[in-house]
Amino acid sequence: MGNIILLALLGAVFYYVFKSYSKYEKYSKEAFKDFTISHDALKRSELGLFVSLCAKVAKADGRVDALEAELISNMLKDISSVFPEAQKTKDILKDIFNEEKDRTDNIEHIAHALSQATKRSKAMQHQFMQFLIQLAFADGEVTKSEEKILTIIAEAMQFDPTAYHTIFEQFEKMMQNASPKQSIEDAYKLLGVSQQDDMTTIKKAYRKLVRQYHPDIIKSQGKSDDYIKEATVKTQEINQAYEMIKKARG
Repeated sequence: MGNIILLALLGAVFYYVFKSYSKYEKYSKEAFKDFTISHDALKRSELGLFVSLCAKVAKADGRVDALEAELISNMLKDISSVFPEAQKTKDILKDIFNEEKDRTDNIEHIAHALSQATKRSKAMQHQFMQFLIQLAFADGEVTKSEEKILTIIAEAMQFDPTAYHTIFEQFEKMMQNASPKQSIEDAYKLLGVSQQDDMTTIKKAYRKLVRQYHPDIIKSQGKSDDYIKEATVKTQEINQAYEMIKKARG
């Protein structure tokens, strides 16, 4: 498991989220101060549609593993922070995720709805698709079922096939270069823990670092691809260190 990429960059896909809404100029608390928080309103929004697609990709291989759950939790927290009643928003989005993760009959419908909602921003669509592909790679490999769902989504969104394959191949190359390059001593040092610490302490340190290097939706807006890549490399190192320690301790 040491070569699993912990792609905790969920917030980075929201560079231009809600830019297509004429009354919203930027993704901020001010933009959403009058948003009515309800299950139906959120589920119909771009964010709700996107969360639904994330659920389907995450569960495509039969289970949402611990790493994917951590990524989803961070994403929902970031999204909710700009809405009034942040905790209520997060709870509703979590419900939407759980409702949709086991459904495969409405993938095309949701993807088409997201495409229509974001049709005025190709950059936004690119970021959404980029993250969905990242999420599929989060557990170390893309299964046939995951790739099938990604293909259905891309086709329903009328996403440029060349752009899709370019993104996919970029992450395949990253995966090939993701072999551990740390010693066990380096792993403890990177997480800021010692060999005398118990796994509860180590896990807390690991999760804190994941949150630290997970760019939230506010900081990520307008950042360059280099910013994303640098954060990706750092989170890879953090995850490799944690997996190495877990393996060493049996």
